Amino acid sequence: MSLFQIQNELKAPKGQFNKFGGYKYRSCEDIMEALKPVLLKHKANMFITDDLIMVGERYYLKATVTLTLEDATCYKTSAFAREEETKKGMDASQITGSASSYARKYALNAMFAIDDTADADATNTHDKEDKLTSEQASEIMRLIAQTETEQDKLLAYFKVDSIYKLPYQQVVKSLQSKLAKAS
Repeated sequence: MSLFQIQNELKAPKGQFNKFGGYKYRSCEDIMEALKPVLLKHKANMFITDDLIMVGERYYLKATVTLTLEDATCYKTSAFAREEETKKGMDASQITGSASSYARKYALNAMFAIDDTADADATNTHDKEDKLTSEQASEIMRLIAQTETEQDKLLAYFKVDSIYKLPYQQVVKSLQSKLAKAS
């Protein structure tokens, strides 16, 4: 039994529909429901934890998926989501819950090789075609946290106002280099 087998057996269809955006998507709950019988079949255990991390002056939720196989092999993956300062119609706990669900979904996507390229984040480009995907932004956030880089200074250096507008390859290479020099 292997992670590869679980990834190949898992079928998590996009069972939700966004009327406003006109696209189908899968939620964290959809993935979890599809995953339960596959994990049971392979005698694998999985759990998700959330950590609240401050980067610069903003809070990010870091969701970590841990998968333990029957032979005690353990895999972990994480994803980040930023809490909005305010969101119309939501109180603080709902904003945190929304960020948690989002981060958990992308951590599950990473662990189980779920492709969301045709999901809302890939098709909803709003005003700019070259924005980063959520996975790319999560990778940059992970590196920012690991290198203790100040997000505001990083954004200012690249003259952008959002993580999603950063030049992915250049930023990742720079942060990985900084991480390598620190160790």
